[in-house]
Parts: sequence; C-alpha cells; structure tokens
Amino acid sequence: MASTARKVISTDKCPKSSAPYSQAIVAGNTVYCSGIMGVELDSLEFAVGGAGPQAAKALQNLRVLLEESGSSLSKVVKTTVLLADMNDYNVVNDEYRKVFSDSFPARSCYAVNKLPRGAAVEIEAIALTGDVIHTTTKLSSKM
Repeated sequence: MASTARKVISTDKCPKSSAPYSQAIVAGNTVYCSGIMGVELDSLEFAVGGAGPQAAKALQNLRVLLEESGSSLSKVVKTTVLLADMNDYNVVNDEYRKVFSDSFPARSCYAVNKLPRGAAVEIEAIALTGDVIHTTTKLSSKM
C-alpha cells in the first residue's frame, strides 16, 4: 500500500495561535488550512475597522500561509467563512471578490454565536499543490 506524506506547516510569516492546532497540514497534494483571522502579524491585534478589514487581512494571511505550504490562492478549491454577524456577509463578500476574482472556489458561509478572541470573521481553506489545470464547465438542464 502506498504511503501518503503528512507535513505540518508552521511559519513565522503568518500569525500563530496559542491554541493546540497546526496552521496548515499538507497531505499528498492537498493543503488544509486552519481557520485564519484578520490579525496583524506584529501586534497580533485584529485589523481595525470591523469585518471588512478583518476579512481582507485574513485573506492576506491565507495567501502567505498557502505560499509557505507550496500552494497559492489560485489553487484553493474550498473555503469556509465564519461570521460573528451575518449582517457582515456583503462586506466580507466584497473583500473575498478582490482575492478570488477569476474562478471562485466552492464555499460555505455560516454565522456563528462567537469566534475566538471576539473576531468578526474567520476563514478556512483547502487548496491543491503542484500543477493544477483550471477548467470551467457550465451545465444546462432541459426540463
């Protein structure tokens, strides 16, 4: 039976949590990123201004983490967006569109009771490594 490598990603280029989890895990050609918040690297404080700036910073942190993991934003296949307030949905989408503008990954978005440290938004991602062929298929249904 073939073995699959499991590599723990830990980088000082992206904010770390004191909680017991890895920033990311690479298993085979897939990167699993833990929830990322809009925290500044130097101060570990949230980006100022609420959900929009926090989403922008979280996505910037995600970009760095993916690059450190051998991937990129263009190779993201699935995200999960967690919001402390569903009223922030549109402002977070505005930031999301700036990063994922060509072909959007699959996504789930939930409003939750609370996020760690009082965050407004947290983003998880699954991405591929290596060469990725991007295609788009539009299906039509005839009834």
